[in-house]
Amino acid sequence: MSFGGPQWPQEPQQQGQQGYGQQPGHGQQPGYGPQQPYGGPQGFGQPTDPQGFGQPTGQPNPFPGAPDPFPGAQGGGQTPDWGALAAASASRSRRKRWLLIGGGALATLAVGAIVATAVVTTNRNNDTAKNGGGDPTGAVSPTGTPTPEPTFSSVAPPPPPNPMDYISDPKKDKAPLTAEGLFPGKQMSMNKRSYKKGATSATTNCASVTQGGLGTVLKQNGCQRVLRATYVKDGVAITVGVAVFPSEAAAQKAKGQATGGIAPLVGAGVRDFCHATVCLRRANSIGRYAYFTQAGFADGKKVTKADKPVFQASDDLGTFAFNQIYARGRSQASAAAGAPGE
Repeated sequence: MSFGGPQWPQEPQQQGQQGYGQQPGHGQQPGYGPQQPYGGPQGFGQPTDPQGFGQPTGQPNPFPGAPDPFPGAQGGGQTPDWGALAAASASRSRRKRWLLIGGGALATLAVGAIVATAVVTTNRNNDTAKNGGGDPTGAVSPTGTPTPEPTFSSVAPPPPPNPMDYISDPKKDKAPLTAEGLFPGKQMSMNKRSYKKGATSATTNCASVTQGGLGTVLKQNGCQRVLRATYVKDGVAITVGVAVFPSEAAAQKAKGQATGGIAPLVGAGVRDFCHATVCLRRANSIGRYAYFTQAGFADGKKVTKADKPVFQASDDLGTFAFNQIYARGRSQASAAAGAPGE
C-alpha cells in the first residue's frame, strides 16, 4: 500500500521476467504485482539517482540485479511531486465548484428574467382588455378568468301582440274612438289620388244614419256606434260609415246581412247626393268593425257600370277605412308590447 497521496500505477510483469518475491526457476508465471519497497515512503520527491534506476539519491538498491519493483513510476526523471499534484487536483475541484455555482446563479437570473417578462406581458394584456381593446372573442377577461360564453334561454319569447286581437276584443280595444281620430286631416290620399274631406259625424243611434233595411241589421247585431265622413273628388261624392259591434262575429254577421246602405252625410261644401237616384253601395268588416260606403255623383246623376271614377272612389274609401281600423289595432298592440308586465 502507499503511505499518503495517490497510489503508484501498477503495470503487469513482462514475460520472461520474474515477479518480485518469486522463487527463481519456477517457470514464467506472471508476478503478483508491485510490492512496497523496503524502507517505506522515505525519499518520495527526493532527487533521483542520476543513473535513472528510480531509487532516491544516497539510497542503495536493496536488491541489486533485481527488476525495478516500480516500473514506470519514476520514468527515468524526477520523482513526481505528489503534494503539488494533490494541490492541483484540489484547485481543479474548487474551480469546478465555482463554475457550478456560477452556472446556477446565471440559470436563476435567466429564470427570473423570463418570469419578469411574463409578468410585464400579462399586465400589458390586462390593461388592453380593461380599456376595451382586448380579444373580441372574450378569451380572457380583465380579471384573468375565462369569459363565460353567452347563454340563451331554452324558453322561446312570447310572440308580439297581434293587432287583430285588439280590434276584435272590446276588453282590449280601449283606445279613444272619435270621427276626427278615425278620419283625420282635411283630405285623404290613396295611390296619389287626393280626396277632400267634408263633414264628419258620430252617433250611438246606429239606425238613424242608414237607408233601407241596414238600420235593422245593425240594431239586431248589437251596433254600438256609427262614425261617418264624406269625401269628394272630381264631382264624385262618397260617404263612409264605420259601425262598431261587441264582437268580431257580430260585425261579420252584419256585413253578411247588409241591405240598404249608409245614409249620405252632407255639409261642409257637399250638397245632398244619392237621393232618388242610383248609387254604388258596398259593405265589409275587419275585427269588430263593419264599414259601409255609398258613392255617387254629386249632381244626382245615376251611376252605371261604366262609371269607373265612382268605382275607384268607392275602392279607395273602403281601403282607407280598412287601413285606419287596422292602424288602431297596431297602435294598441305596440303600446302593450312596450308596457311592463305585458
